[in-house]
Amino acid sequence: MQIERLSIPEVLIITPQKFADNRGWFSESWNAGKLAAQGFNESFMQDNHSYSAAAGTIRGLHCQVAPSVQGKLVRVVRGAIWDVAVDIRTGSPTYGKWAAAEISAENGRQIWVPGGFLHGFCTLQPDTEVIYKVTAPYDKAAERAVIWNDPALALPWPVKPGEAALSDKDRAAPAFNADANWFVYK
Repeated sequence: MQIERLSIPEVLIITPQKFADNRGWFSESWNAGKLAAQGFNESFMQDNHSYSAAAGTIRGLHCQVAPSVQGKLVRVVRGAIWDVAVDIRTGSPTYGKWAAAEISAENGRQIWVPGGFLHGFCTLQPDTEVIYKVTAPYDKAAERAVIWNDPALALPWPVKPGEAALSDKDRAAPAFNADANWFVYK
């Protein structure tokens, strides 16, 4: 497995090797031992699977606060997404900055979004399916959200605001509040 750091060093692209033959291909999407040998030692508690019918579907920006902080390892099994992580750890040298990557079934890349980051994605193709491992189970009381197109974050979403498909919850998410102090950089 290959690990690549993005512009925020804690946000990683993990690309498993594909072994192809006349039948197709095989890949280990997760191997704790191989990743631990490269310094990645996360434990996962839950797998999630989402399906989005339309291109331009936005999911996010979400996080969970203590005691249920979630790190996420995100991969696409059908279609493609533009995936983004926003650092909201108070005191971080990259506070308020973002890192993003295109993740697709075709490129086989996965993105690691650690705790302390807002996470979201936009589907680039119809009928996109995303699977992600999380380090803590879903906890409604710990759930937080920020409006996806907050001007303070200036994210370059690959969809126009009037064309984005959003849940009612994401449409009503509050603006980014720099005073929230949900996470502290260590």
